[in-house]
Amino acid sequence: MLNNPKFGVVSLGCPKNQTDTEVMLGLLKDAGFDLTFDNDEADICLINTCSFIEDARRESVRNIVDLASDGKQLIVAGCLAQHFKDELLNELPEARAVVGTGDIHKIVEIAKAIVEDSSLRIVQVSAVPNDHIDEVMPRVSTSVGASSYLKIAEGCDHACTFCIIPMLRGKFRSRSIDSLVQEAKILVAAGTREIILVSQDSSYYGLDLYNRMALPELLEALHEIEGLDWIRIMYFYPTETNRKLLETMARLPKVVKYVDIPLQHSHPEVLSSMARPLHPEKSVQLIREILPEAAIRSTFIVGFPGETEEHFEHLHKFIKEAKFDRLGVFTYSKQTEVPSGNMKNQVPQKVKKLRRNRIMETQLEISRERNEKLIGKEIEVLLEGYDEVKELYFGRTQWDAPQIDNTVYVSPDGLSHSWLGEIVTVKVDEAKPYDLFGKAVVPPITTESALLELAAKV
Repeated sequence: MLNNPKFGVVSLGCPKNQTDTEVMLGLLKDAGFDLTFDNDEADICLINTCSFIEDARRESVRNIVDLASDGKQLIVAGCLAQHFKDELLNELPEARAVVGTGDIHKIVEIAKAIVEDSSLRIVQVSAVPNDHIDEVMPRVSTSVGASSYLKIAEGCDHACTFCIIPMLRGKFRSRSIDSLVQEAKILVAAGTREIILVSQDSSYYGLDLYNRMALPELLEALHEIEGLDWIRIMYFYPTETNRKLLETMARLPKVVKYVDIPLQHSHPEVLSSMARPLHPEKSVQLIREILPEAAIRSTFIVGFPGETEEHFEHLHKFIKEAKFDRLGVFTYSKQTEVPSGNMKNQVPQKVKKLRRNRIMETQLEISRERNEKLIGKEIEVLLEGYDEVKELYFGRTQWDAPQIDNTVYVSPDGLSHSWLGEIVTVKVDEAKPYDLFGKAVVPPITTESALLELAAKV
């Protein structure tokens, strides 16, 4: 039996995984367990893994092996646990427990059991991960800055031929508007200024619960929260990004004008093979018609089985013409558990990389051109931190999501660390393809405000 063990944590993968990690930590903390963010101090490490593509699996395995080599006992949770529960337990003597994606709310009873019995090893992985708790769960924040993720649904009902998520996360299950607003209010009371809505398909939200796509209603409810400045939505689905949703986004000032819509490809033959919606250009046209000021972010896959040079050139031309504000390009990752992994005409890895590089070179110039147009303009920036090496503050605009999009670096003139977490106006004086540089436009202290500040000190 371990006496008062400390639990460390490693969280890998997407923001949805991060919210699961924060919930597990919150449950452990509420149950009286000691937590540490320094894994050197930890006796047991909770590692929440990703298994979406091959690179993610390798990263998960590498972290597991590193922690095991350091002599840590492990609780392996998340997608890799859901995917390879038996292999993990058989091949890793350090793995005291394996916890599936639909079983994270059982983390306290699992932790208590392995702490009390040092010989016990537990597999808690539901075959169909459809468990979903609607109540507000405790969370321990692992994010940096004034932004928090709010997972509005779990799972996915789509059947994209390259995606393993439905197998790992189950069918789509929405949380209620009431529970999400309640959790958002707790996050804002703790200092959150930006709520980022995440799920596998946020535009699908509510269809299972309310028999209608209710994301506009959720946005309306969140918009009423005092102290909340920005609401960001991640992961739209093309056929669900409709006029009503976009018009709601246009009307609500707290909803940032940012549309993250993974289109995956442009050629109809490849899209059909992917089981994805056709005519992605129509989605782009509708967004720009209703939200002309919005930044559109999309992701694409190159090297999908059967993708010819003609298919690729069609995609390359589409990206050149669409001029996406933000873009991610991934080489196809083969997984035999999904239909695309067993398709004929798999594309060589070398060809995939060359195609990706060509598109990213094109996007570099598009991004450079867009950023240079901002020189001399004033933009709103959420300050997130201070770079000790550059000796500059940094943050994001409403057109940038954390960790994946552009960064704005801000001169320290007129600023201090007390400004972190605040939205400031910045005048841009230099632009690079993926970074902006500028100075904060800090209003001068008026006589009245100076007197109030003096009075507060007396």
